[in-house]
Amino acid sequence: MTEVTEHRTRVRRRDRGAAALLLEKPCCVDGSDDAPAGAARVVLVGNPNVGKSTLFNALTGARQHVGNWPGKTVAVASGEWRPGSGPAVGLVDLPGTYSLVPDSPDEELTRELLVDADRCPELVVAVLDASNLTRNLYLAAQIADTGAPVVVALTMVDVARARGVEVDPEALAAALGVPVVPVVPRSGQGVDVLAGVVAGALADPRPLVVPTLGAELDAAVAALATEDPAGRWRALAALEAADGAAADLAADLVAPDTPAEDVAEEVELLVAEARYAWAHRVLATAVRRRGDRVTWSDRADRVLTSRFLGLPIFLAVMWGVFEATTSIAAPLQDAVQGLFDGPVSDGLGWVLGAVSAPEWLDGLVQDGLVSGVGQLLSFAPLMAIMFVLLAVLEDSGYMARAAFVVDRLMRLMGLPGKAFLPIIVGFGCNVPALAGTRILRNPRQRLLMGLIIPFVSCSARLTVYVLLAGIFFGDQAGTMVFGMYVLSIVLVVGMGWVLRKVLFRDLAHEPLLLELPPYRRPALRVTAMQTWQKLRAFLRTASGIIVATVTVVWLLSSIAAPGADAGSSFGHVAPEQSLFGSVSRAVAPVFAPAGFDDWHASAALITGFVAKEAVVATTAQTYSAEEPSDVHQAGALGPALRDTFTATSGGHVVAAVLAFMVFLLAYTPCMTTIAAQRQEIGSRWTAAGVVMQLAVAWVLAVAVFQIGVLFS
Repeated sequence: MTEVTEHRTRVRRRDRGAAALLLEKPCCVDGSDDAPAGAARVVLVGNPNVGKSTLFNALTGARQHVGNWPGKTVAVASGEWRPGSGPAVGLVDLPGTYSLVPDSPDEELTRELLVDADRCPELVVAVLDASNLTRNLYLAAQIADTGAPVVVALTMVDVARARGVEVDPEALAAALGVPVVPVVPRSGQGVDVLAGVVAGALADPRPLVVPTLGAELDAAVAALATEDPAGRWRALAALEAADGAAADLAADLVAPDTPAEDVAEEVELLVAEARYAWAHRVLATAVRRRGDRVTWSDRADRVLTSRFLGLPIFLAVMWGVFEATTSIAAPLQDAVQGLFDGPVSDGLGWVLGAVSAPEWLDGLVQDGLVSGVGQLLSFAPLMAIMFVLLAVLEDSGYMARAAFVVDRLMRLMGLPGKAFLPIIVGFGCNVPALAGTRILRNPRQRLLMGLIIPFVSCSARLTVYVLLAGIFFGDQAGTMVFGMYVLSIVLVVGMGWVLRKVLFRDLAHEPLLLELPPYRRPALRVTAMQTWQKLRAFLRTASGIIVATVTVVWLLSSIAAPGADAGSSFGHVAPEQSLFGSVSRAVAPVFAPAGFDDWHASAALITGFVAKEAVVATTAQTYSAEEPSDVHQAGALGPALRDTFTATSGGHVVAAVLAFMVFLLAYTPCMTTIAAQRQEIGSRWTAAGVVMQLAVAWVLAVAVFQIGVLFS
């Protein structure tokens, strides 16, 4: 696809009304970051996959957080950075964008921050990919039109060199009129130089050289531009909208016989052509080519993204991830859970005995809090291994290829291939996956994704899969766990296809435009940082939920239900005769057609509605069994579960267990996901989604069991 043809695609799918609004000078959104009050704000701007986020991580280290921009449902990473020996600044990693003409809420935030003058950043670090400077310079041309002060960080210099492209940073700096610093964020090379240049630029800010677009366009812009720094940008936006006072000037720029409804598109294409022409002039002064080279990344892509081999290879890679996760974590989980079952539990028991604590307090601490915290932390090795493996795949550049591999599957739902990226995120947690749907420009596409993301099997379900697979499938446990994730993808695509046919018939497939990063050897520092950030987020989110849920379950399990045996008192009641057991027994018959109409199973699913992380702990509590020291080796809990599923399924144990696992996969992930879903798609659609998930989960579970009975 040529540069102008690609731009035409963006023009045709954009809402022109937004550009016309730029004739007025709106207020900039109010933002915050991790820097001290009154500190300067520096923002990183660049195309997707240019190394921007890696640079952000290298600059801020652990001093960062990710959250919605105030007033916007757009997630950005922000942190404190101290460039050189100067004061700390607030560094913000803005979402990647190919253009300041917004196609999505993410791109709209970037545009607003650069164009609106009330609280614009003190400095923009434009991150440009040396291996693909033409497209990157197009964005740089738009940044120049905003009048924002800029420093250029030049990444991917080694990739460009491998492709026979040599970029002269000094010549590029002369052409752009601002400092250009080559950096290798993964190794830290050039980061200190960039810090010194940024400190100098904050003291003496300079904007990029304004691109010349040709005599006629420049004259029209000059006639409309105001004196404020972004006046040129607003003038160009007005011309491209061909609206209001700019309508006549826009009509003079195109052929006389151009229909009025086509003037805006033709003017925008003229501007795009002029910007690309400027980019090529800059390239001519700063870039030397030694002929096109076929790199090993290109050769690898011929296989890994091929039509026939791409999907099988991707599935094999993901099978390896889950097989390794289920096998490597076992000894680490043994050690963590053993610590809580042994020294921690014994130590607290001694302390409680020494202070003559009442029996109910001892039960709450030992069976509730210690059990909950121990169960949570025993998940940490499992999660850490999975996050490490996924971070390695992401940092190597392979995950971006997954979007291309599954593009044909996404077409079934009327979604672009990049919609698969939030699905990949969802395998870790559905909450950030829902936030990730904001990369889609079409609100209807975001709504559809918001309804199907909860069917993605998040990492919290993994521990339950591992427990049940270890008990009932033995050596095939890893394959069964992998099968659940394959089923999750099938369920996402299938439900997306059904919803498109029923509710989203207007969605049409769009061409996939996604920049592929080069394949690289994963960096230990990057992998460790990404793993720690995800693990910390998991522990922070899950800790309160699990401890609260386990405590509530213990409390309800300690209260006798009406009609309980005489002599039952608080803390001295059989689990099945407790208040929690009574509620669970009332729910259990719903699952009779699925083969697991037992109160233990329904109790686990009830707490799983709050958080899937609590399912294993609740199961252990309802059986009055010791928390398994390793979900791979369930101990006393294993025989109890086998007896239950044998009784409820009429001997069709495997069918009932599979039905339970399928229900766990398909029904509502957790309350946190529901809250995130409500934020993204609204209360009405969230309620409809919850009903849909419960109905689909029940139907699938019944189908799995009934079909399994026929073949067992």
